[in-house]
Amino acid sequence: MMETLSRLIDILSYDPAEPMIFSSGLFLYLFLGFTFVYYLLRRRLDARLMFVTLFSYYFYYKSSGIYFFLLAVVTVSDFLLARSIYLLRHDRRRRKWLLALSLGIDLGLLAYFKYTNFFAGMVAQMIGSNFQPWDIFLPVGISFFTFQSMSYTIDVYRGRLKPLHRLLDYAFYVSFFPQLVAGPIVRASEFVPQIRRKLHISRTMFAQGVLFVAMGLLKKAVVSDYISLNFVDRVFDNPTLFSGGEVLLGLYGYSIQIYCDFSGYSDMAIGIALLLGFRFPQNFNAPYKASSVSDFWRRWHISLSSWIRDYVYISLGGNRHGRVRMYLNQMVSMTLCGLWHGASLNFVVWGAMHGLLVCLHKMFSQSVLGHDRHYRPHGWKRVVAVVLTFNVVSLMWVFFRNQDFASAQLMLSQMVTRFDWQVAVQAVVAYKYVFAMILLAFVAHFMPGSWQQRMVKVLERGGIVGCALLIVAVVYLIIQVKTADVQPFIYFQF
Repeated sequence: MMETLSRLIDILSYDPAEPMIFSSGLFLYLFLGFTFVYYLLRRRLDARLMFVTLFSYYFYYKSSGIYFFLLAVVTVSDFLLARSIYLLRHDRRRRKWLLALSLGIDLGLLAYFKYTNFFAGMVAQMIGSNFQPWDIFLPVGISFFTFQSMSYTIDVYRGRLKPLHRLLDYAFYVSFFPQLVAGPIVRASEFVPQIRRKLHISRTMFAQGVLFVAMGLLKKAVVSDYISLNFVDRVFDNPTLFSGGEVLLGLYGYSIQIYCDFSGYSDMAIGIALLLGFRFPQNFNAPYKASSVSDFWRRWHISLSSWIRDYVYISLGGNRHGRVRMYLNQMVSMTLCGLWHGASLNFVVWGAMHGLLVCLHKMFSQSVLGHDRHYRPHGWKRVVAVVLTFNVVSLMWVFFRNQDFASAQLMLSQMVTRFDWQVAVQAVVAYKYVFAMILLAFVAHFMPGSWQQRMVKVLERGGIVGCALLIVAVVYLIIQVKTADVQPFIYFQF
């Protein structure tokens, strides 16, 4: 009995080697119990909000241990400061100071835990000092919940949002577990009106939720993990063992891996929220269908790119001060977007290169060809633009995936100096199941969006039985292709 209890405590306690994720068996069991209590409390609003908030904090504890207190610090400070900003809305000077204090707390926590070693190392290098990185733990998802909370105080400051009166409501919003550790970054204006609505989950919402969860599981646990473990990681870990053609195939594989990994998490977050009666905004819209790098960022991680646009690019002046200033604002915004992804120069370069490509596209499309900013190519022009954009974006992933410039340079050198299509064809044959998975993912990616609506209709007609059969089939498929322990989501590191 005591041994069983001890084992249960170990399972439910924080384990840094096994953070709880949606695709794990532990989360499935906990979520079943959570759902049972959640629906028992469906008519008791405050009790339900408190229960979900406590579960969300436990979910974060399972991801980052005692660092869940950072979530509480951000929540309480921004809740109180936003109320003060609103009460002093006629005192512009004091409102600015309160906003600066709010941003200072949020960005200060983010800077300390995520960027201290990065900037200290840069300073040490400039002064010629020998720097040993400090042992600073990076809490999972700190970039997500700080940005989400920052948007709330900024919107209150701008007069676009009235502050919440109950701390419980704000804690529920910031900590809501489906999107807590890897997004999407949900704005208060989108989520807060849903908090105190009567709980109602229609047949359509239930079917949509199950479909999104199933798609997310397939993307993450079947496609992403399989191609990563069986081919992509091998290429990136030892690129000199592969020809240039194989390295290029590994790069294409990573393009699919990171998309399926991150969009898979977003799909599951959106699906779980639907099953609980809440709607999240779309976070991915078939990004590899993009016809330009600008279009790519309208489709990739939409909640972040729109956040950068609204709170950085527009705050810097946007396109209101001439073209040169617009291009500068774009470069700064995209470079900061790269830095958001990680405390490393390779992320900064990755963001800056995307910024440069966005500026070049705008300059060529609008200034040279005379198109307006809403122009989209059609026909064969679109096909060429999509293929070119996909290859450019894939090439940029070299700097995103590698830990340093030397590794990125090595991969690029392999593709230029040792390119051999014959060896690449042999690799496709040798890794036939991996490339079959990649091809299947590409085909699914380019299917029209209407197929999702048809699937939802089918699940609606099938009812609970049909939805349950779909989940069972997905879980069975995951078991069949699983080759190792559950892999953490890539964006957990951000």
